[in-house]
Amino acid sequence: MFRLFKPILFSFSPETAHNIVVKLLIISRYIPLLQPILKFIYSYNSPNLEREVMGIKFKNPIGLAAGFDKNGEIYNDLANFGFGFIEIGSLTPNEQVGNPKPRCFRLIEDNAIVNRMGINNKGSKYAVSNLKRKSANVVIGANIIKGTATPNESAPQDYEKVFAQLYDFVDYFVVNVSCPNVKGVTKLQDITSLSEIVDRLTTLRKYFDEYRPILLKVSPDLSDEQIDEITELVLVSGMDGIVAANTTLSRDGLSTFKERLDFIGEGGLSGAPLYRRSLELVKHISSKTKGQLPIIAVGGVMTPKQAKEMLESGASLVQVYTGFIYNGPGFIKRILRHLSKSK
Repeated sequence: MFRLFKPILFSFSPETAHNIVVKLLIISRYIPLLQPILKFIYSYNSPNLEREVMGIKFKNPIGLAAGFDKNGEIYNDLANFGFGFIEIGSLTPNEQVGNPKPRCFRLIEDNAIVNRMGINNKGSKYAVSNLKRKSANVVIGANIIKGTATPNESAPQDYEKVFAQLYDFVDYFVVNVSCPNVKGVTKLQDITSLSEIVDRLTTLRKYFDEYRPILLKVSPDLSDEQIDEITELVLVSGMDGIVAANTTLSRDGLSTFKERLDFIGEGGLSGAPLYRRSLELVKHISSKTKGQLPIIAVGGVMTPKQAKEMLESGASLVQVYTGFIYNGPGFIKRILRHLSKSK
């Protein structure tokens, strides 16, 4: 069915196609029996897929990365497609419209996407209102980031504000300091800047009754030496894990014509070309920490075999995004079947 629908969907710009899918998912709630039918078709449950990571019980290790459900509007609808967890966001303290359009592009020859969305979202308060309205049927993570207009020296306050507002309504947090589409954000990966953000959040967490894990999302464009510094900080700071990795600014090895890439210009690349680097990071971090630090692997997973390879290389959990876009709603079930049968 997706093979028939995909050419129609891909005839629209990526952002328009995304908005269409979101609206269709919302409409599906009002069609009798459609939700349980979708869940029956696309879900795959098996006891050998269940795992506990960071004190959280996951029905399976495959999640949806941040960026699809930016505002916490469709997490339960997306859960019908078999995901073990959904990460909402990135979320900022206040609503922001993001960068001018067009700002998202498909590189079909490379099974990739380039985006420079600029963290468009309706703000953390709006997400909280959605989370309050409907209890989650799936583990929910929140990806948080500073506002675009906020100078880096004031960034810790932005992270604190979003963190505090969302704390009682999600299961874990991802601190995003590696998005290449917001000016100055990647500079927050400097150890001095990062230490202040981390210290503030781990201190603030002590004032809440429940413990929520905090992970750090890193850039694939960092050197191994920089990754080592960040990993050391995570280990000694009281943070709970690393998400490896964000989108990349690299355009190495692409099949897409240079003229097309020049037209697209700047933006973070996701999809198949990112897989090797993401896998390298997972192996490197797992080796350095002797497998003791939880890692959520994300970046370029386009096949069930690749998801399994990430897990075998040291990842505790795996997220997909571009693979879900290109492979359709049955992709998660195919991954889960492969993982279950190969155990």
